[in-house]
Amino acid sequence: MSKFHAVWDATRHPLGVDELDHAHQEFIAQVAGLIQASDADFPLLFQALIQHTREHFIAEGRLMRESKYQGLGVHEAEHHRVLGELQQLNRSMKRGRMMLVRAYVREGLPEWFDTHLTMMDGALVAHLNRQAARDPQPT
Repeated sequence: MSKFHAVWDATRHPLGVDELDHAHQEFIAQVAGLIQASDADFPLLFQALIQHTREHFIAEGRLMRESKYQGLGVHEAEHHRVLGELQQLNRSMKRGRMMLVRAYVREGLPEWFDTHLTMMDGALVAHLNRQAARDPQPT
């Protein structure tokens, strides 16, 4: 069993940007639901996870562009890689390889999420915070 879990950890996961925190909480909830899902429910829930992930990555990309984030290229490359893995796993699931997809959801996604959140999203939020400190919004 992995040391990573599909559980929102209020001490580690919040980044302080509501849009990101909400999307990340939803992602973890969907992964947790997939882990518990029956084989009958799993395919539809996996489709919902792919759609949620795609929408979140688009919104995060927009945030990075609007803030002129220097790490945009590397961060979006990681988004494309993970979305590609999810799409490939979806094809595998359609060919009957449900156990492979379940293993990835149970082990790979929670571990990836924790690492991505800490390293890449954490750096993005640090950039956003620096930018907000430099350019205070008019009141």
